[in-house]
Amino acid sequence: MRLGDGYGSERMSDQDIPIRPAATVMLLRDTDAGLEVFMLRRTTAAVFAAGMYVFPGGKVDPADGDGDEAFVVAAIRECYEECGVLLAVDAAGNMVDDGHPALAHRGAVYDGTVDMRELAREHGLRLDTDALIWMSHWITPKGETARRFDTRFFAAASPVGQSSYHDDNETVASMWVRPADAVASFERGELQLMPPTITNLRFLQEHADVATAMTASRAVGTPPCILPKIKMVDGRMAGIAMPGDADYDSLD
Repeated sequence: MRLGDGYGSERMSDQDIPIRPAATVMLLRDTDAGLEVFMLRRTTAAVFAAGMYVFPGGKVDPADGDGDEAFVVAAIRECYEECGVLLAVDAAGNMVDDGHPALAHRGAVYDGTVDMRELAREHGLRLDTDALIWMSHWITPKGETARRFDTRFFAAASPVGQSSYHDDNETVASMWVRPADAVASFERGELQLMPPTITNLRFLQEHADVATAMTASRAVGTPPCILPKIKMVDGRMAGIAMPGDADYDSLD
């Protein structure tokens, strides 16, 4: 995989950098033009993925819980913080719509003064953990950036009754886009994307609607963990090796 795909902007020495658990959610919707996914542009001031277009996501916090559930709760929380969409249902199983009082606490969840689970309980809601399907798993390459993440990517249907918009903090722009159009923009050099993002977009572009994309995501089962490796030439970063590449096993 070539450079310019998002990795390598902050090459570090080979010191040990902690790998933090993280979660990302790909919100999907159906339109007359086909399947669309929601994407955010990170601020250029960000330490990680500065200026890149990404899916809503971030690190798992202690309050998110433990084990596999923590990743799902983190994905729901980050989705709410970064794009204002709350994946939660009421006692009847109905998804929250715009205007629901639970949607007024986005900033408080972001700054940690309101706990995600407690917010749901106070409003008679349940975090809809069943709505998210884990379909991809990536670890940031060793020695590549100031931060490394062990990230689970989830697919979820965007609630029809909720609006999505970036937070104007960590993210400065947002768009709904057909996966094929995002891939084409990337290939023309118009869109900056990290390897996991472009790989997942290519997965999504094969599907015509939310239902088939979710079915295909579910069929993945437990996703294989993908750990790219950095290729160096004459002391300079020259590309990214992916599992299955001829030189992958020879790299650190």
